[in-house]
Amino acid sequence: MKRVLTFGTFDLFHVGHLKILKRARALGDYLIVGVSTDALNYSKKQRNPIYNQEHRKEIIQELKFVDETFFEESLALKRQYIIDYKADILVMGDDWKGRFDEFKDICEVVYLSRTASISTTEIIEIVRET
Repeated sequence: MKRVLTFGTFDLFHVGHLKILKRARALGDYLIVGVSTDALNYSKKQRNPIYNQEHRKEIIQELKFVDETFFEESLALKRQYIIDYKADILVMGDDWKGRFDEFKDICEVVYLSRTASISTTEIIEIVRET
């Protein structure tokens, strides 16, 4: 069984999130998703997500092709998450291309292209302008 691991905030869940998660699942037999905590998101972006971490995790867990979810608490723990969840493949969006190549010694690293013309940040900005 090939285990695939990916991470994300998944705030304001949209079709881009859906597509990348489906493509990640297609690479293996079991999909594990680390949902970034509110604290981790704040440390990266200096703002909290619109939806809290419990709600975001619940949305992801209810997708029929997601097998397991957990909270990602730190970017520095990526290697440990890969080991703990016995991941064969780490999947990240191509906006992170090359940034996780250091894990190629313990798993395959795949960067998937993002869905064009959609991002949570853009959606938030559009809503704020109206």
